[in-house]
Amino acid sequence: MPSNPYLVLIPMSQKSLNEQREQRQRNLASLIERGFEAYPYSFKATHKAAQLQANHQDAQPGNEFPDELVTVAGRAMTVRLMGKASFITLQDSSAKIQAYFQKDVLENYNALKKIDLGDWLELSGTVFVTKTGELTVKVTDFKPLVKSLRPLPDKFHGLADKEQRYRQRHLDLMFNPEVKRAFVLRSKALAFIRRYLDELGVLEVETPVLQSVPGGAEARPFVTYHNALDHDFHLRISLELYLKRLIVGGFEAVYEIGRNFRNEGISYKHNPEYTMLELYWAGKDYLDILELVENMYSSLVKELTGSTTLSYQGVELDFAAPWPRIDYTGELAKRAGIDFDLLDEEKLRAWLREHHAPSLGNEALAEQPINQIYNKLYDIYLEPRLQQPTFVMDHPLAISPLAKKHRSRPGLVERFEPVCMGMELGNAFSELNDPLDQRQRFEAQQALRDAGDEEAHQIDEDFLVALEYGMPPTGGLGLGIDRLAMLLADVPSIRDVILFPLLRPE
Repeated sequence: MPSNPYLVLIPMSQKSLNEQREQRQRNLASLIERGFEAYPYSFKATHKAAQLQANHQDAQPGNEFPDELVTVAGRAMTVRLMGKASFITLQDSSAKIQAYFQKDVLENYNALKKIDLGDWLELSGTVFVTKTGELTVKVTDFKPLVKSLRPLPDKFHGLADKEQRYRQRHLDLMFNPEVKRAFVLRSKALAFIRRYLDELGVLEVETPVLQSVPGGAEARPFVTYHNALDHDFHLRISLELYLKRLIVGGFEAVYEIGRNFRNEGISYKHNPEYTMLELYWAGKDYLDILELVENMYSSLVKELTGSTTLSYQGVELDFAAPWPRIDYTGELAKRAGIDFDLLDEEKLRAWLREHHAPSLGNEALAEQPINQIYNKLYDIYLEPRLQQPTFVMDHPLAISPLAKKHRSRPGLVERFEPVCMGMELGNAFSELNDPLDQRQRFEAQQALRDAGDEEAHQIDEDFLVALEYGMPPTGGLGLGIDRLAMLLADVPSIRDVILFPLLRPE
């Protein structure tokens, strides 16, 4: 058995890759023999690459700064080894920086021969600008931090396939700065939302991910079995019903930013695991919540972009308040070419049999439950046609089992959805707080489930009991963080703003 454990080779099926890994392990062993630590515990960088570049943005070719000693650390992305002088480009979390090594300055200069692309290095030296204008660190000392045992893809050709980039996000981030930018924007958006709500006095809380009765949305849940309790539980499909329990318990305003899980299809705007912000505020109604969304989003966009407008896939979007507000039933009827009240179910079914597009299934849609009819017509005629940030207002009661009846429009509820670029960004209600009415709506949903609708709401008796203790008038809100991040980062797919989207195992 070799005395140096780093000489133990790992067998690989691909001969060329195996040979490269073997050589890299030999290089690591050689560095250890030269006195370098195999895997140091920390590094002490004084500057990021981007910081150095910003500090010297006005420097001219040939400028030297001999009194400025800096230490940087990063991954070797290019290595040019020569006889008496060599260049290595390091990439840290902020940018890239070039390093210049001289044989007559460095005692361990020959150790550079054992540095491979992808290795992490720490190096110290002074700063100068080359004749070609590139800011460079003139190295006076260096040490390896970690050996990359696996070779990097050649100019990322090995990860040209989009799905492979999702599967190997570590390489995607390493080679594509614009990918990292999307996730930095997402993080900044979350930080802004938290600050905004905290300053309003809304309390951030956490509620269960495992729930015995999944509720708060029309969706099919994932089921899991808990051994100790000998019971099936569900990954939550919404944060809603537990947050409402907190309002019943006496909290005035609460919010949670957390993951939801829905056992449904995958598309450019759907991922089975996604992030939601949900908020509930006692004493507010849906118009109060609408104003909050409008102001928060316009402020957020301005904070992150410097303007209340942004460009998404070639379309200029204006988030400045006020946003347009359109009526659900009136606008849907107009865009579908319906000249009667959309709540007239008999006329609507007759119209569907005669006029709806063949691609909808002809007779089949007309015979479906009324909630599914509204949802499908909305998905075809209204939502995809809305580009600018818009509030769709006052939905039919049949598709809103948790919203309060409209105070002046029978058959409707006090609800709005913010929509942008054909995507629903969220959902908000004047929350239903009548426990008897809520029970009746749950029972109607259960009847749909019994008839085969696996996405209809289940009856949550524990929530109904809580509601009977009295929930004050409350405004509620759910906002999708992933779709917001899509707009901010100008990316076409939700997978581009989820670090590790769900994929079929290879």
